[in-house]
Amino acid sequence: MSTSGFTFKDRCVSVLCCRFCQQVLSSRGMKAVLLANTEIDLYSTDIPPTSTVDFIGSCYFTDICKCKLKNIACLKCGNVVGYHVIAPCKPCLLSCNNGHFWMFHSQAVFGINRLDSSGVNLLLWGNLPDLDESIDEDLSGISEEEYIR
Repeated sequence: MSTSGFTFKDRCVSVLCCRFCQQVLSSRGMKAVLLANTEIDLYSTDIPPTSTVDFIGSCYFTDICKCKLKNIACLKCGNVVGYHVIAPCKPCLLSCNNGHFWMFHSQAVFGINRLDSSGVNLLLWGNLPDLDESIDEDLSGISEEEYIR
């Protein structure tokens, strides 16, 4: 896959919600594909969603690559919603990636496109604040509608 000219800054930012209980899991989601199998659609984020998911089970490896993975489950309902790439393998790390290591299964979450501060245009990754400005991903007590704005 050629990476020339491809940029992630023009991708839409999504609020990710659990399909089982509608809990907001992350306000910084992005549609993605599995690097090792581009037929598999996922969502990803760059910030650990520590207040909404937790690790479950043991670490594992896939047959496709040697990334070390661990499943994550929604803290509200307990369902597995994705996985964290604990240690990416060299081929995945060297391929076209966005640095997102928190992955969400499209069958377990749904995304709602966020709007920018004007409330009219879709919020794009290139317009998100720096990580240090939004590192606190405390999502409790804030409605889904507020995240969309």
